[in-house]
Amino acid sequence: MPFHTGFLLFPNITQLDMTGPYEVFTKFPDSQVHLLWKTLDPVTAAGGMQLLPSTTFADCPQLDLVCVPGGAGMNALLNDEEVLDFLRRQAPGARYVTSVCTGSLVLGAAGLLRGRRATTHWMSLPMLAAFGCEPVAERVVVDGEIVTGGGVTAGIDFALTVAGELLGAEAAQQIQLGIEYNPDPPFDAGSPERAAPSVVAAAREAAAARQTEREVEVERAVARLGVG
Repeated sequence: MPFHTGFLLFPNITQLDMTGPYEVFTKFPDSQVHLLWKTLDPVTAAGGMQLLPSTTFADCPQLDLVCVPGGAGMNALLNDEEVLDFLRRQAPGARYVTSVCTGSLVLGAAGLLRGRRATTHWMSLPMLAAFGCEPVAERVVVDGEIVTGGGVTAGIDFALTVAGELLGAEAAQQIQLGIEYNPDPPFDAGSPERAAPSVVAAAREAAAARQTEREVEVERAVARLGVG
């Protein structure tokens, strides 16, 4: 039987949250990867890239793995009942319910992270607690069928983690080698603990409006769920 993976698309998605793990999952044997949205109309990612959904929510088969990427556009999903209902319908039959970056907040808004451990982008990590979840500052967090990746590039780590569980360590390593995933960044500034304070402050300032909007949407979602 094919292994069905579904990535949620939405306007203003961070495309690397999706395209990084997409590259890994398409290397699975008998893999079918679906790009999901409400319609089949093109979706514009942050930066302007056009992404074409392959399946609507209504036509989506039962997925073995459902993944919610992140990006500024996920703020609007936190109280989008059509999206949240789709995730709730898929979750019970999925082997893995997953996210990359701030996509985990959408899983939380769907009520899928209560009592679980999960991670997200460092800037939004504290927000997970509002959904009854234990925030964990790690690159990948596995809690049963819930697998969450940290910010953006952690999506590749998350996908390779799943590959190791499903296919075995050697097969996962072959995929890693095939895509030459061998990070050696020119700067040691990939986390708030290692970046210079001035760099962290500038990043927070640049994201202030988005983060404030996100906090408001999280509060609305929490009130709707009746968490806490």
